[in-house]
Amino acid sequence: MKVSLFVTCLIDIFQTDVGMDTVELLERLGCEVEFPEKQTCCGQPAYNSGYVDKAKDSMKHMIRVFEQADYVVTPSGSCATMLKEYPHILKDETEWEARAQALANKTYELTQFIVEVLGTEDVGAKLKGTATYHTSCHMTRLLGVKEAPLKLLSHVEGLEMKPLPHNYNCCGFGGTFSVKMTPISEQMVDEKVQSVEEAGADILIGADCGCLMNIGGRIDRKGKPIKVMHIASVLNSR
Repeated sequence: MKVSLFVTCLIDIFQTDVGMDTVELLERLGCEVEFPEKQTCCGQPAYNSGYVDKAKDSMKHMIRVFEQADYVVTPSGSCATMLKEYPHILKDETEWEARAQALANKTYELTQFIVEVLGTEDVGAKLKGTATYHTSCHMTRLLGVKEAPLKLLSHVEGLEMKPLPHNYNCCGFGGTFSVKMTPISEQMVDEKVQSVEEAGADILIGADCGCLMNIGGRIDRKGKPIKVMHIASVLNSR
């Protein structure tokens, strides 16, 4: 099965290990992974900031880049959600709406792809520790991917999963929200860190690098002994 990897900006620039873990994991599960080098940002930051026309340029470019892909897989619920929004955003442009819909139909968040397309819940991962899982807003509320990550994590040998109190709360990142509303964002991420501590976990797992960057940065600033891991890295642990 051929898979085209949409690696996202944060992974490409800040968390390349997540990208490598994603490729290794998919290859181990029998996928042939391609990486279209012309891919760029999906346009979400510009779109959320109100620069719709500029964002459309990025969207159309991404549609072209992944037009020939069989499946587009990304280790980011937020960015997967954005690609799913393309048809709505381009609905007034007949040609592009159809092409956007084709891309949306074959786009999957990583854990969603593993469970729903590959039909796998146990990837043979091993990781010792006590962990809790952060349910990111875009992935759960907009993309609707809720059970797949938990199913996969439940099969990781040696990993004890603890429920995260108030897991439905946003971590305060929200892309440009954390920049525009910094004092509010800071209070929200402090609450999230407190919830992680209440869970009694030594590992925080998530599926969106933006959330993990925000929460992880606050954990580090507070000097908390909690390791932050993307789910791709957990599932690729051996």
